[in-house]
Amino acid sequence: MSFDAFFQHATRVPRLPYPYQTRLATEPWPDALHVPTGMGKTAAVVLAWLFKRGHRHSNPQSTPDPQTPRRLVICLPMRVLVEQTAAEVQGWLESLGLHGKVGDGKVSVHVLMGGSENVRHPEWAGQPEEDAIIIGTQDMLLSRALMRGYGMSRYQWPVHFALLHNDCMWVFDEVQLMGAGLPTSTQLEAFRRDTGLAPTHASRSLWVSATLHKDWLGTVDFKPHLATLAISSLQADDRAQEVVQQRLSASKRLHRAQTSLSGGAKGDIQDYVASLAGEIVGQHQAGCQTLVILNNVERAQRLHTELGKRLADVPRLLLHARFRAEERQRLERQLRDQPNARGRIIIATQAIEAGVDISGRTLFTELAPWASMVQRFGRCNRDGKHDQADVFWIDIAADAERLARPYDNVTLAASRDTLAALEDVGPTHLPQVDANRPLTQVLRRRDFLELFNTDADLSGFDVDISPYIRDSGIPPIRVFWRHIEKGKLDAIDKPQHQELCPASIGQISAHLGSKLKGESRSAWRWDVLDRKWVTVRAEQVHPGMTLLLNTAEGGYNVDLGFVPASNMRVDTVTVQTADDEADSNDGDPLTQIGCWVSLPQHLGDVATDAAALCQSLHIDAALAAAVTEAGRWHDLGKAHEAFQNALEDSGHDPDGTPPWAKSNGRGRLRYFVETADEKQPRKHFRHELASMLAWLEHGSRDTHHDLIAYLIAAHHGKVRMGLRTLPGESEPKGDREKLFARGVWDGDHLPALAFDGREVPETTLHLDIMQLGRSERQGASWTARTQALLKQHGPFRLAWLETLVRIADWRASAREAKP
Repeated sequence: MSFDAFFQHATRVPRLPYPYQTRLATEPWPDALHVPTGMGKTAAVVLAWLFKRGHRHSNPQSTPDPQTPRRLVICLPMRVLVEQTAAEVQGWLESLGLHGKVGDGKVSVHVLMGGSENVRHPEWAGQPEEDAIIIGTQDMLLSRALMRGYGMSRYQWPVHFALLHNDCMWVFDEVQLMGAGLPTSTQLEAFRRDTGLAPTHASRSLWVSATLHKDWLGTVDFKPHLATLAISSLQADDRAQEVVQQRLSASKRLHRAQTSLSGGAKGDIQDYVASLAGEIVGQHQAGCQTLVILNNVERAQRLHTELGKRLADVPRLLLHARFRAEERQRLERQLRDQPNARGRIIIATQAIEAGVDISGRTLFTELAPWASMVQRFGRCNRDGKHDQADVFWIDIAADAERLARPYDNVTLAASRDTLAALEDVGPTHLPQVDANRPLTQVLRRRDFLELFNTDADLSGFDVDISPYIRDSGIPPIRVFWRHIEKGKLDAIDKPQHQELCPASIGQISAHLGSKLKGESRSAWRWDVLDRKWVTVRAEQVHPGMTLLLNTAEGGYNVDLGFVPASNMRVDTVTVQTADDEADSNDGDPLTQIGCWVSLPQHLGDVATDAAALCQSLHIDAALAAAVTEAGRWHDLGKAHEAFQNALEDSGHDPDGTPPWAKSNGRGRLRYFVETADEKQPRKHFRHELASMLAWLEHGSRDTHHDLIAYLIAAHHGKVRMGLRTLPGESEPKGDREKLFARGVWDGDHLPALAFDGREVPETTLHLDIMQLGRSERQGASWTARTQALLKQHGPFRLAWLETLVRIADWRASAREAKP
């Protein structure tokens, strides 16, 4: 099948692909794609990727292009239309007969939004052999690529990190809107090229924009690669097409709006909104769509309310990033509807700049950086069908620094000067974007390597990665509302995707700092160690948090989104009960699977699945042997008395011979060791630590001895680079010198066990490795060993190998749960 026929099957339109789209599918991948807005960049990239992966109509598959990775990641700077992009991609796949679910051998599509994933088994991460398309925001995706995934279980961070760096093609769309995320994307690409990935699992990046400037990509580590950077753009054969000429020659008359933004007092803002509403009413035309783009959510909310007073019979939509998923999905469905006889007014923030296939006859926009202005102009008379279209730009006072946010006055001044020289902002009249990339904090190699350690600090906090992801716009804070009865906070389940709402730190602080009936408002965060909700004050809010709010204390309106200090009671979203076991330090959700499974059987099953997984992914033989051996030993520590007691205490009627790996029990496991006097609790017990200590005693002493030890310890993401005692752990009584960590005490014993061709004698567990320096009994410390492994294999390969062991464990456990 030719790409022409493939493209027509997918899009269900009779036209042939643009020549640049065909080149993308039939020639080597470029590094950047510079094409005007409205020219089908998303379709070009997605369909080219499918074609190069060997997919054809109804799934007859040819040999994949070796330079095209099997996971396509579409990274968008705004979250408001991620799901719309996913719907378009699914539509193309369905037209081709290629859309499927994980495990059926077709192409699955996944949306990465905070709280949307199954924390036990993320679907897209469970089948690394399959082709998949992952669509998300730079907040969700880059945080995962930095081993600090927002809105997800911290213990899944290494899995997502591994699968988003190995065998993965990143597409960064609308790069001019990425802010700090853009230099992070180039630094990560440089690290992948320079550090090395899993063998035969190459990755690549593609930067896409209508206003791309090559120098924007020249960060400290990627600059050496600029000399060979390949950029694809429109050629003469593209411009010769009639539909392209119509778009490129579309006329858009430019006017300076009578209203301007100045001052800063609340009264001034209300006067501004009232004046602007009057202009919009005067310019709106029946049957047509008017777009209004403002730089600030609060101004957009006020304008929406003001227009409702003046044009009650004209439909309005408010589009910004501070909506819950449920209301956002409703807005996205409404965006696809055509305006009625009265027309429609859409009020939006920067969220409408990126990837939105929407057009208006009239556009009002506040002053913004020139690259953003070009994107906004692209939303007016997008297809060139209006003989006359008008763009009104709204000036922002040069001395009003606070009102200029999230931009700066210098950038806005340059844009203002450019606009002063223009009368028309159609594509052929626009000057080239040549502004320098704004200064942002740049991720350095040392900072990146330090992020590989996923342990929180002693106060329970993590490194703040927000400066590397976004310096303006949508912050990585999410809130949700529940009805909270006094004294029943512990009954509140963790949030689900549909009820999460993004908000800025400033908005949350303003909300918590306001009074309701003379009392302060409340917020809570989930403490993964103590498994309870903890009160959060306004000054304690930091990036990456997910906060619980009380429905009775307001803060949200279904038409306006998050509104700080709003007193209106918030309606909750109906959600399924969450499961927080996987997100607790001592949780073992894969252990209670509804049936009893012996430990020798499970160890053999995981070894078998690990070997098969490595074979399907063509893993190097020596590394595959290490992954398989780690799978064979990974749960040996479950033979520990504390674990066996917990299983037998929670389950019933075991049929077989212990020790057990799985049970038919339910509820939280409570680990303890019985003595003559009492049941000693072993809080935060981690069986994988005991497994690793047993391997250090009895495992083969070859070149991969320490690597296998690490893979055993890391297979739940809870014991990785460091090894220390956690707050609240049970201390050995009567012996203050005895070492202890994660519920394991120095001198504990594991019984002898035969499994999968191995026979391990009774083992005494020692914890000398948790101390710094070398010990006489165990040699190098755990920290020294793991740092040496990180240096030897690099972060991408090391995370990839630990992920393979985890996936093999998931697969074996799923099969054992279905006898």
